[in-house]
This record gives sequence, C-alpha cells and structure tokens, in this order.
Amino acid sequence: MTKRTKLPTGRVGRTARLVGLAGHTVATRTQTRIHRHADGDAAKAAERARQERLAERYAEVLGDMKGAVMKVGQILSFVDVDGVVPASSRELFQSALARLQSDVPPLAPDEIADVIATELGGPTNEIFAFFSPRPVAAASMGQVHLARLADGNELAVKVQYPGVADAVRADLANTNLLASVIRAGLALLGPEAPNVDPKMLVEEIRDRVMDELDYTIEAANQSEFSSLYDGHPFIHIPGVYPELSTGRVLTTEYVHGMRWSEAITANEAIRSRWGEAIFRFVFASLHQHGIFNADPHPGNYLFHEDGTVTFLDFGCVKRFGAERVSDMSALVDAALACNAPAVLRAFINVGLLGDADAKGLDPDRLLQFYRSALRDRWDEQPFTYTPESVAEIAAGTYQPLGQWSDVTGRLQMPKDLLFLNRITVGASFILGHLYASANWKSIDCEIRHDGPPSTELGHLEAAWRDRRGSTAGPALARVGSLFAAGGE
Repeated sequence: MTKRTKLPTGRVGRTARLVGLAGHTVATRTQTRIHRHADGDAAKAAERARQERLAERYAEVLGDMKGAVMKVGQILSFVDVDGVVPASSRELFQSALARLQSDVPPLAPDEIADVIATELGGPTNEIFAFFSPRPVAAASMGQVHLARLADGNELAVKVQYPGVADAVRADLANTNLLASVIRAGLALLGPEAPNVDPKMLVEEIRDRVMDELDYTIEAANQSEFSSLYDGHPFIHIPGVYPELSTGRVLTTEYVHGMRWSEAITANEAIRSRWGEAIFRFVFASLHQHGIFNADPHPGNYLFHEDGTVTFLDFGCVKRFGAERVSDMSALVDAALACNAPAVLRAFINVGLLGDADAKGLDPDRLLQFYRSALRDRWDEQPFTYTPESVAEIAAGTYQPLGQWSDVTGRLQMPKDLLFLNRITVGASFILGHLYASANWKSIDCEIRHDGPPSTELGHLEAAWRDRRGSTAGPALARVGSLFAAGGE
C-alpha cells in the first residue's frame, strides 16, 4: 500500500481534484468513442489500455480522498452484478473499483497514533501489549489495526482517519459534484452502463455516512447483534470492547478466517453451508428482529472451515417496525400463494406502487414479475444460486428496457427500502458466487412462519433457541400475515 501523509479535507482542494477527475474521465471516454470502430488488434489493445488507465486513476483518486467520495466507488463496485455490467467491461470494472473495499492507501502511522492517544488517553504502547502500525484493512472512514492485550487476546482496532469528518462535510455540501463523480464511474462501463440515478445514490450516501462517522453508534449496533446471536452455532459477531472504544476508535475481538477470494474456491458442500448461514442471518435479522446490516460486500464476511461465518462492519444498520416487516412478508406470501390481487395490494401497501401507477396494471403480470425475483423460493427445490441466475434476476429487475419494462416503468422505490434492496441484491451476489444450494423455500418458512427445521443448520439453530429458553426473536413478520394459504 502507498502511504499518505495527509488526508485532503478542504472543500476547495477536494472540489478541484474531483472536477479534474470528472473532466479527465469524460475526455478519455470521448477519445474511446472516436476510436471504437477502428479495426485491428492494435486499436483494440490501445482502447483497452486507455480504459485501464482511466479505471486505475478513478480508483486511486477516490482511495486517496476517502470520505464520501470513496463511498461512491464502493457503492459503484456493487453495480457490477453479473449480467448488469457488460461482460466486456466487467473484469476491468471489478479489478479497479473492488480494490476500494479492502485495498486503499493507509495514512501514516503517526497520524493514526495521534488519534488513539487523543481518544484513549495514552500512546499505543501503554494501552496495548502489541499494536501493528501497518493496517490489516483500510476503508472509507477509517483503517483497522491488529493489536493484542497483555492477556493475549487479539483485537481489531478501527481508527477513524483524522480530518475525515471535515472531508465528508465538504463532499456532502456539493451534491452536484458527487453526482458527477458517480457519472464518471458509470462512464467506465461505456454505453451499456445500467440505468442508475446518480442523485439517488448521493442521497443514499448522505443518509449513511454521517452515522458512520460516530463509532459509538457502530459499537452499539455490533453489541446488539452480538447479543442477539450470542452462542449461535454458525453465526458469529465479534464482541466489542467498550472500554477501548470511543467516537473515533472502535475496538472489537479480532477473528481469523478465510477471505472471499479463498472461500469461493472451497468445496461445494461447505460453500452451500456458508450460503445458508448468510441467508439465515440476513433474513432472520430482518423478519425476527426488525433490523439488518446494510453493507453486504464480500469483505464483511469471514469464512471458517467448520461452516460458520463471521459478520463484520455494523456502521450502517437499518430498523423496521413490526407493521412494516409484516407488510413486506405479506408480499412474499401472496406471491408464493399465486394470489395476484393480494400481490397488487401488497405492492401498494409497501409503497412500491402508487395508486395512480397501479391503475390498469394487470395483477397477473405483476405476479409473474415478482415471482421471477423469488426464483430461489419458487423454482424446484433444492435451488442452486449461480452467477447466471442472479444475473437473470438482476437484469429483469433493473434494466429499464428488459422483459418486464411494462412493470418496472411503474415502480417506485420507497426511501426506507433502498438499503433493504441493496442488501438483498448483495446477498444474492454472494450466494451466487458461492453456488449455494438448499431448500430455500423451507428455510424461508422456518424464518418467517416458525416452520419446522428442514436442514442440519435448522436443527442446530432450533437447539440453540431451546438452550436460550426462547425463540430467536419476536417473530415480527408472523403477526397479521394472512396470505400463506392464499387467503385475502
């Protein structure tokens, strides 16, 4: 990693650099269009070289500046769901922007040491028995260091970049400039880029980054999840050390495990086991507890040889009330029951359709559309997620000119569902690349309707609940759902 000595925080300096990046991107894309129809291997190689330089420059600038603009790159790196990003651009797009998830330039050790001294009241060598000056991960708001206590316990110490709060405020003060950075990133994909509204992404960034600046919020979120899943047989949340945590330093248990690149090469059985663990964590958290962790990129999972999964990064957690969760569950039940009128009503109740947009829409057509997005629970079981199946669902759901354009053109996305949509797409991406196979319909019934255990992990989870003396949660979605048997 290249070492930076100072994070640029001033609005003028950050604006100038971003304007330069956007202008350089537009100029390079114009040059590419001019030469696109040139014949010969040499011309194609030259065009690819231009694209590589552009992608590298884009990732470098966003990684150096961190803050809200780096969050732009991280979000765009999730636009590349297979089948949405054209195959000709996918490898280049992934290799450049995906580095922003875990491989960005760290700050100088003395800057990080100053933050720790200010926040924890002393130098690292007095607080910890060991503190690695080199980070094990670097992200948009802070970087993570390995440390050790005198008793031998290993810690993950996340330290916020000095000045990042000022940098974020400078970025968020210029909505149009942030939108232009998003457009520049989409330009990397050329004319086949998906139809993504840059201003909507800016709003998503605006909503989430301010909470992420306060590590006390993340500590509380992580502690809550850790308590909910305490002693769980295959879901692990690292514990928080509150006495070593502040608004700018978060100290948690350090967990060793396989990273994503190694996990996807494991054998089929354990990949499916990991996939089921992730599915259960995502949907049980939502439907049984009314909460979910809204940052589903591969770097936030650690995989273990015994089939367990460790979940990291709780800076962005969304919460839903019982009625809201019940409305969402009713939509799924109506579709599984083939109750087209109930699906239409559920779309309106959830806010995905306005009354005016619902007029004239064939309920059976809407049912077919939504069932296509529920293939994991609708198709023959067991169902195997694949990159291709996820791509087919994503393309039909998000491409404006796809086969369901008569439906998608009417839909709206309620603001409180933006993060939910992000995590379900992200989870599907993870399961697809794990090629996870299971009877997802039965697992879903366990989670939302207290169905009997249908898998080995289901039996393990049921036994864990019995040991805790209660169910895994308040079963929010089970209240008031009337559609499981096709009723109205």
